[in-house]
Amino acid sequence: MSDKRFPLDWEYAPAPESAAIGRIAERYRMFVGGKFVDGRGDDLKTVNPATEEPLATVSTADAADVDAAVGVARKAYDKVWSSMPGAERGKYLFRIARGIAERARELAVVETLDNGKPIKESRDVDVPTASSHFFYHAGWADKLRHAGLGPDPRPLGVVGQVIPWNFPLLMAAWKIAPALAAGNTVVIKPAETTPLSILVLAEIIADADLPPGVVNILPGAGEVGRTLVGHPGIDKVAFTGSTEVGRQIQSTLAGTGRRLTLELGGKAANIVFDDAPIDQAVEGIVNGIFFNQGHVCCAGSRLLVQESVAEEVIGKLQQRISTLRIGDPMDKNTDVGAINSAEQLGRIRELTDAGDDEGAQRWTSPCPVPDRGFFFPPTVFSGVSQSMRIAREEIFGPVLSVLTFRTPDEAIAKANNTPYGLSAGVWTEKGSRILGMASALRAGVVWANTFNRFDPTAAFGGYKESGFGREGGISGLAAYLQEED
Repeated sequence: MSDKRFPLDWEYAPAPESAAIGRIAERYRMFVGGKFVDGRGDDLKTVNPATEEPLATVSTADAADVDAAVGVARKAYDKVWSSMPGAERGKYLFRIARGIAERARELAVVETLDNGKPIKESRDVDVPTASSHFFYHAGWADKLRHAGLGPDPRPLGVVGQVIPWNFPLLMAAWKIAPALAAGNTVVIKPAETTPLSILVLAEIIADADLPPGVVNILPGAGEVGRTLVGHPGIDKVAFTGSTEVGRQIQSTLAGTGRRLTLELGGKAANIVFDDAPIDQAVEGIVNGIFFNQGHVCCAGSRLLVQESVAEEVIGKLQQRISTLRIGDPMDKNTDVGAINSAEQLGRIRELTDAGDDEGAQRWTSPCPVPDRGFFFPPTVFSGVSQSMRIAREEIFGPVLSVLTFRTPDEAIAKANNTPYGLSAGVWTEKGSRILGMASALRAGVVWANTFNRFDPTAAFGGYKESGFGREGGISGLAAYLQEED
C-alpha cells in the first residue's frame, strides 16, 4: 500500500532561479585593448531560446575591428605578455579563476538565459569547470620547462579562437586559459547566438587587471570568424564547431605555416554489453544525450546494445526518459531545457523526419512540451540501420538512435563505421574488454562505465572528421607552444 501522505503521482513544485541574478544589461560592447568599445558592425539581438524574447543587443565587429584587435594583441604580446615571468602570468590566471568562482551564480544564470540549457547544468558543470581550467593552467604557467615539451618551450604569438554556442563559457575557458599560460595573446570570437557569458568573463578579466590587449573579444556572425582566421597577423587558430567550417578553415590556412587545432563534430557510440550494470548504463546514456539536450559534440547519440539485453535496456531507458522534465531552463527541477535557436530546432526536426521516412521506430517521451520557445522532446529511434541519416549525421539534439550487435567485433565495426571519431563509451564488468575496446575504437576519448566526464587535466579531441589536436592537459598546453629547435 502506498502512503497517502506521499502519493505516487506527485510532482515537483516549481523552483525557478531568479533571472535578476544575471544582471542582463540592455546592451553589451566588444572587449578590445582592455576596454569595452563599440564595434563597427551592426548590433545583433540575442534571444532567450526558452521564450523567444530578446535578451540584449550586442555590438559586433567588422574587418577593421578584427585588424585593430589583432594589432593590440600583437603589441601586448611583444611588449608585455610573452616576456612576463610565468609565475606572474599565473597570478592573473588565478585571479580570473577566482573571479569566475565568485560570480558563479550570475554566470550560470546568464548562460542559461542565453543558451537554453538547464540552470543545474550551467551551475553544476559549466561554470565550475570553466573556473577549474583557469586554476589548472595557472599552475602550469611557471612550469613549462618541466612539462616534457623541450628545454625551452616558447609561445606562438597571437592566437585567433572561434567557439560554438553549446558551451559558451566553458569553451572560452578551454581556449583562453592554456593560451595565456603559454604566453600567447588572444583574439576570440563567440558564437553569434550566445555572446553574453564571455562578455561577463571580459568584466572578470578587466577586474583582474590583465594587461590591455592580452585578451580581446569580438562578437559577430560568421564573417567575423572568417576574417579572424584568415588574418595574416594570427600565428595560430583554434576552432570548435562544425566539420564543414573546419574544412574551410583548414583550406584557408593551408601553406601559411600557421598552427591549427580543430575540434569538430561527433557521432559517439555508447556500447552496452550484456554483462553491464544495466541501471547504471541507462543513467549514463540519459546523462550523455538528454540532460544536455544532445548539445555536446561528444553526445552519445548512437546506442549500441548487445542483442540479448536490448529489450531490457530499451524498456528501462524509455521508463527513465519518461520521468525527465522538459521546460523552463531556469527551473532547478528541469532536466531538458531549450534548443539554442530556431535554426537548430529545424535541423533536429529534419533529421527525425528522415528517421521516420527511412523506417526507424520512433518513441517520444510523453512529457509535456512548452508552447513557447525552441523545445524538442526526448526521442528514441529503434530498429535503426547503419545507412540511415539518424545513424550517420550529427543531430545535436535530444535524439538517440539504437542499434544492436552480437559480438565485440561487430560492436567495434559499427562504432567505427562513421566519419567522426570524437568519443565513445563502453559499459561492461570486464576490465580486459574495456581495455580491448578502448584500443580498437577510433575515438579521441573512451569512457568506461560512465559518460561525459571532463577534467582540465585530461586531453580531449578527436580523429578523422572530428578534427585534430587536443585541448586540456599537457597535450592541450603543447598546442600553444613551440619547442626549441
